[in-house]
Amino acid sequence: MNIRNLWHPISLFLLFALLAGCAGQEATIDPRGYNETGTASFYGAQHQGKRTASGERFDQADLTAAHRRLPFGTRVQVTNLGNGRSVVVRVNDRGPHTRSRLIDVSRAAAEQLGMIGSGTAQVRVQSLSD
Repeated sequence: MNIRNLWHPISLFLLFALLAGCAGQEATIDPRGYNETGTASFYGAQHQGKRTASGERFDQADLTAAHRRLPFGTRVQVTNLGNGRSVVVRVNDRGPHTRSRLIDVSRAAAEQLGMIGSGTAQVRVQSLSD
């Protein structure tokens, strides 16, 4: 078999493998000036004690959040646009895994935002990083 005949299928396979490996990964962004609106949800009790993407254990009583691209440790102010209530949380996990959502907050944060009953809320997320 001629090596030239193998190069095209091999190169396509390598390209596919590279793209597949990157599909679930999103690069972090510079948090300075971050200001987005979207839907927030909150973590259920089934996540209590499990490791977050940052390596720490999730505690629903802490004021933490999951965001797809903000760096771990970023502090953001989350404001419920429906009632004006806000809370400051620290990003320590990746998510939400539902594409239509902007951020997942802990139960403690959801309580402060007044979104426990509905489960979701329209929010503004603003970075407090300089």
